[in-house]
Parts: sequence; structure tokens; C-alpha cells
Amino acid sequence: MGMIESVLPLLAGIGMFLYGMNLMASSIEKLAGAKLENTMERLTENRWAGLALGTGVTAVIQSSAATSITMIGFVNAGIMALVQTIPVIWGANIGSTATAQILRLGDLNGGGEFISMLKPSSFAPIIIIIGAFIMLLAKKRKMKNISNLLIGFGILFWGMTTMEGTFAPLKNSEQFQELFVSFKNPLIGILAGFLLTAVIQSSSASVGILQALSATGSITVATALPILLGQNIGKCVPVVLASIGNNKDAKRASLCYLLFNVFSLTVFGIGVFGLNAIFHFEQMGNVVNRGDIANMHTGINLLAALLLMPFVNGMDRLLHRLIRDGEEVREKRTLDCLDDAFLKNPQVAMGQCRKVLFDMCSVVRENAAIVSKLVLDGYSEKPLADLKAGEDFLDKSEAGINAYMVNVTYHTMTEEDSHLATEILQSVSDFERIGDYCINLSETAEYMYENKSTFTPDAKRELEVLFDAIRNVIDLTVDAYRSDDLNKIAFVEPMEEVVDDIVDRMKRNHIKRLRGGACTADNGISFTEILTNTERISDHCSNIAIYLMQKLTVHEAFDRKKYQDELHEGRDPRYRQYIELYKKEYLDRIEIV
Repeated sequence: MGMIESVLPLLAGIGMFLYGMNLMASSIEKLAGAKLENTMERLTENRWAGLALGTGVTAVIQSSAATSITMIGFVNAGIMALVQTIPVIWGANIGSTATAQILRLGDLNGGGEFISMLKPSSFAPIIIIIGAFIMLLAKKRKMKNISNLLIGFGILFWGMTTMEGTFAPLKNSEQFQELFVSFKNPLIGILAGFLLTAVIQSSSASVGILQALSATGSITVATALPILLGQNIGKCVPVVLASIGNNKDAKRASLCYLLFNVFSLTVFGIGVFGLNAIFHFEQMGNVVNRGDIANMHTGINLLAALLLMPFVNGMDRLLHRLIRDGEEVREKRTLDCLDDAFLKNPQVAMGQCRKVLFDMCSVVRENAAIVSKLVLDGYSEKPLADLKAGEDFLDKSEAGINAYMVNVTYHTMTEEDSHLATEILQSVSDFERIGDYCINLSETAEYMYENKSTFTPDAKRELEVLFDAIRNVIDLTVDAYRSDDLNKIAFVEPMEEVVDDIVDRMKRNHIKRLRGGACTADNGISFTEILTNTERISDHCSNIAIYLMQKLTVHEAFDRKKYQDELHEGRDPRYRQYIELYKKEYLDRIEIV
């Protein structure tokens, strides 16, 4: 019964400690939103800035694994180069020691009432009460996250105090003393630290437990150092697991995290204990408290990072040698951008969707150029293969973005996020449909090649103008989409209108050629198919421009039909101006038969 009475408070203390840490970390992450990821993406050009960034972000979210896994996601998505993430990952190891430095407050003694209030046993209940009071009154999500942060902070220290109270009676236990004598064997200490951290998947928590044990007076430098080194290796487990299934650069990023901690184990484990075997340092037998453990933890990671910083490029080369690309060079698909790691922040996740859409823009532009040559210059297998590869990417992108956006919408979104989500879902469909019409045009070109059909010189000249106009309306749409520029969007609708006029004039000319016998009925079907598909491409470009207009004017009343009616009525002077400009450039090049 006595053992149960001692074990239950210990388990309760550990449970409160872990729960408080998780609650506090998740609350901070929610308060930061997408800002942490955006900051990491922007501020990693300078390696020292990257080191400081990794340290600061990890100190805030209290998880070096989370920071490193985010880096793996960035590398896997192609947002950051591997060499950029290396200092950030090293900094994450330094930042992971922040919790231990906070927990050292438990060592405060003396100094009157003010110092006593700073001790966890004093302020933990007060912080929990304040957090609970805020939670009862809070209506905004931000205030609720702040209340969770305070409650988590208080529970963290309450759990620490409970663990210390449970460990305190062990000071005079001979069995407990013998247990820690065995930990003076560095290998056993490293193994113990590794297993503890691998199980609870938090080095900050396992170091906190070690700090709580220091209250027994049984922890010495020789005992704490190998346990800390083992904990550094144990925290690599979730990071290594996170790299499974990702690309090779992501695997290299996780290996970088592991190698850093293997380096610290080698330098401080073999180095210190090797020298101690020769010189027998008296300090190795000194009893340590929470502050000493915190300083050792910080010192190990800080010194390891400073020693390695001059060799960032060398580490990059080593990682590429250890994990080789293979003989064939694989094309990097931007669908890797759609990483589940970004789903917790809808703005970041939708930003990843936009990256895929930008690649879809490029593919649509390329496919339009390819199909133009297939129709005008003659059918060929090589460009057709490139066209189909592009179409395959467009199909996969549409399916991938649609599935990804379903997961994004499960998370809390602002009104602005909702408008962006609508624009993405609508635009991806239109870009994919443009790809489908390019395939239809290629099939028409293939049909004419197989049947040895050719257009009349007049019809071919008209088609050259039409495809020139189609390429232009796609270029205008892509430029507007990439820039989110209202001025560029204004060019699309006039160009679409001129394409309609071009198609109408070509249809009338075609009918006259048919009646005059200059064109056959078989060729006429192919000619009509081309006109229909190009006109549809232009229509989808208009749709995309209107989606952009609707998104960018989200704070104003926007009616799609009203907008188009006003344009066609000439209320926007730019519309008439651009119409006339494009008519001179394209429509006037097609003579009326």
C-alpha cells in the first residue's frame, strides 16, 4: 500500500507536468498562427539569423521537434533550400533548453516575500486561477488561448512541485542512492535518458523530470551529463519518424537534426568522460540542482551549435553524400507543397495551394503554346508527349488541391480565408478545364494529320491570329493571377470579348468558303472544333479574372453579373480603350470575306 501511495502522486505529477507543457505550447502556437512559419520562411538567408530564429521560435513553442518538423515540411515542399534550414535546426536544439531555464525558478531561496512569490509552489495556483477566470469571461478566441496558456503554465509548475514532493522522501533511501550510482556509468545514463525522452517524446519534459529528481540531492555532474546527452538523442525519434515518406531533402533535414545531437554526444560524452578518466575532475562528483542542470543543458547545445556554425556548407555536402539522389534526376513536383504539416494554419496551407496553382499557370501557358504549333505547324509525337505530361500534372493538381482544401476547411477560418478558399477552388477548376480544351485541340490536329487534311491559306492565316490572341489572353490571366493586380485583371475581359469577335468573324468567313467550295465539309468540322475549344479557353480565362476581382474586392459589394454588364455598357473607360486596342491588334488582321 505504501508503494501505491508514493507512485500515484508521482504519476499525477508527471501527468500534470506533461499536460501543462502541451497545453502551454499549443496555446502559444495558436496565438502565433501562421506568423511563425512565415517568419521562418523569410528570415533564413543569413545563417546566424537562422540560428537565432530557430532558437527563438523553439523557445516560444517549447518543442525543437516541432520546429525541425516544420523545417522538414518546408524543405519537402521546396519552400526552402536544405542549406537554409541547417542553422535553424541547430538553433532549435538551443531553444529546447528554455523550459529548463524557466523551471530553475524552483531553486529560489531567501530574499523575503517577493522572492517567495516567484517560486513555482507559490505562483502556480495563482496563475491557474487567473487563467480560469479569463476563460470564464473570454469571448474572443485570442483571449481563450491566453487563458489556456496561463493555465498550462500553472499546471506545468504544479506538476513539477508535485514530482519534487514525491521524490523528496527518497533522499534517505539506500536503494535509490544505489540506483543513481549505476547511472554514473555513462553508457547506462545515456541509455536511460534516451529511453525516457523517446517514450514521452519531449526533451523539455524529460529534462524537467531530471530537474525534479535533483531535489533528492542524488544527482551529480557525472550522473546528469550522460542522461542529458541521451535525452538529446531521444528527442530525435519524432523528427526521424516525420521524415518517412518525404523526399530526400526532407530526409537530409531530419538526418541533420540527428547528426547535431550525435556530435554533442561525441564531444561532451567521449571528450569529457575521456578526460575525466585521465585527470579525475573533482567537479564530476558535485551535486547539481535545477539551475545547474539547466545550464548544462543549454551549454551542451549552445557550444555544439557554435562549434558547427562555420561548417554549414560542409554539413550540406555531407548530408548529400550520406543520402544520394540516385542515378536518375527526378523532377520535383510542386504537389509536394500540399504537406499536411501546414493544415493547422489555413493561410499557410492555402498559400501552398497557390504555389501549385502558379505551376498550373505555367503548364497551361506551355500547353497553349504546344497545341498552337500542333495545329498551325503540323502534328508531331514529341510535343504531344509533353502536352500530355502537362495535362497529367493539371489533373493531379486539381485532385490534390481539392482534397487538400477539404482538410483545410476543417480548421477555423476567417472571412478573408473563406473568400481565398472559394477563389482557389474555382480557379483550379478553370485552369484544369483550359488544359482539357488544349487536349481537345491536339486531338483535332491528330485527326487532320491521320486524314491528311489541310486548311486553306486564308483559314490558316485566321487561325494564326486566333491562337496569337488565345496565347495573349492566357498570358494576361496568368500575370494577373500571379500578381493579384487589379490593373492587370482589367485587361482580361476586353481581350476575351475580342476573342469572341474573332471567332464570330471566322465562323462567318468559314461559311462563305464552304458555300464557295474552297473548304470541304470534313475540314469544316475540324475548323469548328478549333473555334469552339479556343473560345471556351477564353471564357475560362474570364472566369478566373472575375474570381480574382471578387476576392480582391472582398470588402465591397461585388455582383458578378452587374460587373460584366457595366463593363459591356462601357462604364469603365479602360474597357472600351482596351477593346479598341485589341481589335486593332487582332480583329483587324482578319479580313471579311
